[in-house]
Amino acid sequence: MEKPKIIVGLGSCGIAAGASKTYDKLKAYQQEHAVDFELARTSCIGMCYKEPLVEIQDASGSIIYGDMTEDKVLDVVLDHLTKGIRNAEMAVKAEDMPTHEDSFFDGQVKIALRNCGYMDPESIDEAIQHEAYKAISGILKEKRPQLDIIQTMIDSGLRGRGGGGFPTGLKWKFANQNASDEKYIICNADEGDPGAFMDRSLLEGDPHAVLEGMMIGGYAIGATAGVIYCRAEYPLAIKRLNIAIGQAKEKGFLGENILGSGFNFDIYVKEGAGAFVCGEETALIASIEGKRGMPRKRPPFPAASGLWEKPTNINNVETFGNVPWIINHGAAAYAAYGTEKSKGTKVFALTGKIKHGGLVEVPMGITINDIIFKLGGGIQGDKKFKAVQLGGPSGGCIPAELGHTPVDYDSVNATGAIMGSGGMVVMDESTCMIDLAKFFLHFTQEESCGKCTFCRVGTKRMLEILERITEGKGEEEDIPKLEELAYQIKNNSLCGLGQTAPNPVLTTLKYFRHEYEAHIIDKKCPAKVCKPLLTYTIDPEKCTGCTVCGKKCPTNAIDGARKEAHTINQNICIQCGECFNVCKFEAVMVD
Repeated sequence: MEKPKIIVGLGSCGIAAGASKTYDKLKAYQQEHAVDFELARTSCIGMCYKEPLVEIQDASGSIIYGDMTEDKVLDVVLDHLTKGIRNAEMAVKAEDMPTHEDSFFDGQVKIALRNCGYMDPESIDEAIQHEAYKAISGILKEKRPQLDIIQTMIDSGLRGRGGGGFPTGLKWKFANQNASDEKYIICNADEGDPGAFMDRSLLEGDPHAVLEGMMIGGYAIGATAGVIYCRAEYPLAIKRLNIAIGQAKEKGFLGENILGSGFNFDIYVKEGAGAFVCGEETALIASIEGKRGMPRKRPPFPAASGLWEKPTNINNVETFGNVPWIINHGAAAYAAYGTEKSKGTKVFALTGKIKHGGLVEVPMGITINDIIFKLGGGIQGDKKFKAVQLGGPSGGCIPAELGHTPVDYDSVNATGAIMGSGGMVVMDESTCMIDLAKFFLHFTQEESCGKCTFCRVGTKRMLEILERITEGKGEEEDIPKLEELAYQIKNNSLCGLGQTAPNPVLTTLKYFRHEYEAHIIDKKCPAKVCKPLLTYTIDPEKCTGCTVCGKKCPTNAIDGARKEAHTINQNICIQCGECFNVCKFEAVMVD
């Protein structure tokens, strides 16, 4: 290597953690001291919990350091470059030595995320070095038949990674069979699940893989244009997509007569306004056409009549990201991972009460426990694992006792949850499951387009019941009411939003009914989250009479002289919890 190379992770997660300041610090030092190293950028390698990340490549190999904030980075980098001292405590990944973070990478198999964090996402030359456009170039050079490409997808077992899990090759086959003068490929990048950022990270880290996947899909179905529908809340992803599209056009990979093959294909980005319902195919199509994003009845399906009433194929970002790898390595290589009915790998966003929050890509069939405890490092504060929410607002809660469940479509569906697009929200013993169900139902109720009465009104009625329960006003009849409403909404809503909106309530009722009963019958919140159900008292043995709690109480509910044990007047206490928060002697008790 001619000179050392320093690479800063500049994905959204890194930037949020201060990576831009870290980059600027290195840039300023390089200019002021004429230091002979190359400074570059990349995106996220998935280790969001250790951002900002800085990689140093030199003659000794590659090493990645974590927590490289602007106040630390120069010391670590200069020790490494000038003294040969490698900071083992801050190292998170190295070629020639173990690190204390190796468990995060053990068990991962990166196919969709193969290049994320390992190249500059704004450089097409680096992307080409990582096999970008190799697959489509080979297809066009060999003039491979469309049905041959489709069969490769079918044989690979790739299923849609957006949540539905429909076989990708079969979906392409339907669009291929519908004759038309124009056809379209749409990439659904309208990622809206709380706690989900799989698509964003892939678009920010390897936009060319998604473009190439769309091109291959377009070639297979006979399309000439592609649209990436991306939510406007992803400005960095949109920026890098547009840079990648411009570079691909300059290199001749997009546009007219691509690589002299006679194949014409172009792509543009459509920014969505953030409506969750536009993740549904027909609502997404309506939005692209300039209409209000509302679902319509099917049939006809988009494969027959989609965008501008032309045959249209829609897949999500992760699905397209897998396609070039499958073409380059073969269907059998992809199908070698996973289970019989769920082939390949899946990307998950780990969030919530987990130590290693970030992005992982694992073979289908790995258990929930392995993801949480081996890759995710376990629960924050070593608290008790309680449940995991899979599939976002459309999914459900899987309890800790089912942590042995393999993560594949059929096994997850059997629990009452769904795989979804890959959001995995981890909960510990301090999570109230009714409060959690209320959060997700509030989300879907607000995001309902209002077209269906059952979805528009039914979710509102369910939310009102949950709110009453968490306020201590619940009645025993509320549980059967919730179940009845849930099944009415599921069975009578037009699109997937309404059909799955009750899932968080149904799964929490299935696995945590005792918490509902405690709220309703005992007027207690076992997790001590729902404030109207809490009682605050002061332990006279621990209270020192410091008076801090009394000064902070907004209703003057705390009585007691200085240096004497205090008491709380329950008649005027509003359960705000301020006394608990400010007490340094653990004298305030919550029940």
